[in-house]
Amino acid sequence: MFLSGVDMRKRQQPHIEGRPQAPGHPRPNNCCMCWCGCCKCLWNEDLMEGSERTCTKMDSIEATEEQQPTLDEVVAWARSFELVMRSSEGREIFREFLRSEYSEENLLFWLACEELKKETDPTAIDEKARIIYEDYVSILSPKEVSLDSRVREGINLSLAEPNNVMYEEAQLQIYTLMHRDSYPRFLNSSVYRDLLDSKRSSCLDT
Repeated sequence: MFLSGVDMRKRQQPHIEGRPQAPGHPRPNNCCMCWCGCCKCLWNEDLMEGSERTCTKMDSIEATEEQQPTLDEVVAWARSFELVMRSSEGREIFREFLRSEYSEENLLFWLACEELKKETDPTAIDEKARIIYEDYVSILSPKEVSLDSRVREGINLSLAEPNNVMYEEAQLQIYTLMHRDSYPRFLNSSVYRDLLDSKRSSCLDT
């Protein structure tokens, strides 16, 4: 049993399933910035052909967090899931879609893992790692994400001495799930289509 980082909750560690990962197990050979570990991401190919009209008011590349996405950016999201995840606006729109499908926890888990990887203070790493476990990995959590038994066992073993990359394989697994399962539906959703239509209309009006 360990002390919770939030709400002073006491939770049981889930039963460890499967076999530990073999030492020296090779890591995925990721290409460039592609999280799915493949050498060619299918969704990186253009899904929309033909040129799009560019807005005349182009903002600086060094945009602020609050800036609304341009038409070009919204169109680019249909070409690459990586571009969605690299954009704060893209993640927010994608999160809105995931919320409508009751799978928002996948993105929240991914973001929490990103924050943990930036952490260097051992005390903060320990606390954040355990909060992530309780919120997204524990079988007692209502926000539990879908991980296979091998990945879960690796996490359970790492809890003895938490580190800032202990969820890296789990993060990759959830990223791949969102990429292959949620992303195609996102592109066909009213959340994305309405935003795209709105941006096109705004450009025509300028």
